Amino acid sequence: TPLSAAHSDDAPLPAAGSDVLLFPPHHCRICERSKLREEAAPGPRQQQLSSPTSMSVIPPNRSQTGWPRGVNQFGNKYLPQTKPLTLERTINLYPLTNYTFGTKEPLYEKDSSVAARFQRMREEFDKIGMRRTVEGVLIVHEHRLPHVLLLQLGTTFFKLPGGELNPGEDEVEGLKRLMTEILGRQDGVQQDWVIDDCIGNWWRPNFEPPQVYPYIPAHITKPKEHKKLFLVQLQEKALFAVPKNYKLVAAPLFELYDNAPGYGPIISSLPQLLSRFNFIYN
Repeated sequence: TPLSAAHSDDAPLPAAGSDVLLFPPHHCRICERSKLREEAAPGPRQQQLSSPTSMSVIPPNRSQTGWPRGVNQFGNKYLPQTKPLTLERTINLYPLTNYTFGTKEPLYEKDSSVAARFQRMREEFDKIGMRRTVEGVLIVHEHRLPHVLLLQLGTTFFKLPGGELNPGEDEVEGLKRLMTEILGRQDGVQQDWVIDDCIGNWWRPNFEPPQVYPYIPAHITKPKEHKKLFLVQLQEKALFAVPKNYKLVAAPLFELYDNAPGYGPIISSLPQLLSRFNFIYN
């Protein structure tokens, strides 16, 4: 399990080895006061409020919300009476030992430095507009603790498998292509990637490394990058081929939680994003 380390998604990209590692009902006070006022003799001000031309004030209660009685303000289209309000998604997790990890030829980044990366982003923005990035979240379990599979480059740089989409490319199909390029096996067997759900959206407002947000700032009209995170449902067993210049690590959720200094704001937010799922430990 990797220890916390200084990290940013936009840190320089050092070289690395090729190891594969595991890591109750209540009284309405307003009603009571109204009852007392009715019993008391009306004064000038009270007389004015009770005149036929004035608007009456109806004390609020637990059954009146401003909508017509008997009408659901959300409409039956959105809240069917036969379904519960609480929706629960179930995700199957399998032990890390179910998976085999091999190696393949190194896979290098397009840019040699952070400065080169953002210079290319600036040039491409003028030609094709906002950069679209997709990343896959792969989860296994070890002793019934969820672990996220991360690619480690060097000693301090961690990333989710994924990358940039081509212009006009579909998000799901593009993620499948990138997953095959990064972790796909090389024996000719087609890898079946099951893209289950989008679990996060992150936006880069400008061409500066540390600035990514889970929303578009109000003053930004043209974000420079949109990054989407997708949950990938792993098969019960699989073979992954890891590029030799990367290590594949399994980081437990408790290691990622509230650990932006070690993994950056996106990866450290995964425990919160995944909390809405019900994990089944097979």
